[in-house]
Amino acid sequence: MVSLGLPKIKVAVVGVGNCASALVQGLHYYKNFNRDDECVGLRNLFLGGFHPKDIQIVAAFDIDSRKVGRDLSEAIFASPNNAPRVVDVPLLGVIVQKGPVLDGIGKYTKEVIQVSDSKEASVIDVLKESGAEIVLNLLPSGAVKASEWYASQSLEAGCAFINATPAFIASDSAWARRFEEAGLPLVGDDLIDQIGATTLHKTLLRLLSRHGVRITETYQLDVGGGTESLDTLDRTRELKRIVKTETVKAALPYKAEVVAGSTDYVDFLQNRRDSYFWIKGLYFCGTPMQIDMRLSTIDAPNAGSVLLDVIRAVKIALNRKLEGAILPICAYAFKHPPQLLSLEIAEKMFEEFIAQRL
Repeated sequence: MVSLGLPKIKVAVVGVGNCASALVQGLHYYKNFNRDDECVGLRNLFLGGFHPKDIQIVAAFDIDSRKVGRDLSEAIFASPNNAPRVVDVPLLGVIVQKGPVLDGIGKYTKEVIQVSDSKEASVIDVLKESGAEIVLNLLPSGAVKASEWYASQSLEAGCAFINATPAFIASDSAWARRFEEAGLPLVGDDLIDQIGATTLHKTLLRLLSRHGVRITETYQLDVGGGTESLDTLDRTRELKRIVKTETVKAALPYKAEVVAGSTDYVDFLQNRRDSYFWIKGLYFCGTPMQIDMRLSTIDAPNAGSVLLDVIRAVKIALNRKLEGAILPICAYAFKHPPQLLSLEIAEKMFEEFIAQRL
């Protein structure tokens, strides 16, 4: 398949952290791939006629002095970012602008983040002048007020909004209604990973249950490094536990003891995350079984493939003039969509959404 030569998808990034680093590097890593069989690491090289090279970052916002005022190509590698450097990114001509701090810094991350003393940019003006049509929220998990503030700025600037954080925006009917009234797409909340512990956990439980195994108890606990894990430990551990536990419980057609969520921060893990799974159940004639395993991943790249799909899907929603929370995208790519659907139904719905003609 070849690119259809469609107009660029213009994206503004909020939060130039490790996920932003992986996204920007991924755009340059995959730009010269034209065949699916040569492309490793992407679920969809082409989606709705769009190629990753059709995505253009046109604006970026952060609060750290080591990033603000620098070209995005340099800022993604600035401390405290520690995502792996996969490619050398050329100068992009996109200068990182200072955004408001609000609740963007937690108790633990205040020792890590160096707040810039630069003047805050007018976010709405930057969005309009850059031609951004989609705002991608990659703020830390605990920055709920900041996430909501950027959602409101996105509305005023006439941009679609992608909420990759656990803040309840797309899954909040009031926010969904505001975007619907503005005639703009909204998707979220809490982006899933390409190799996600929650997805893997759900898949295992569903497989075992379908084979007649009765799951009685199970847990999934994550340990990670990096500023996102540090912020989660400080401010959103309970919220993430609620979201993940509800999602995992939904994989079973009966009640079981389920616990899922982040549990601790380990500095020397840097951008690595270790997820531990424990599953206990009964099979034929009530015979006991138990699974105990660990999944180890690099955190930042885990968001890349899913983000490329979401950005292109939101562009399709914009082209179709869709409004409010777009359920096929939300259910496919996020842990806390407006309506929780099974993995099979969510993926089928997403495929049908992409296949529709304008």
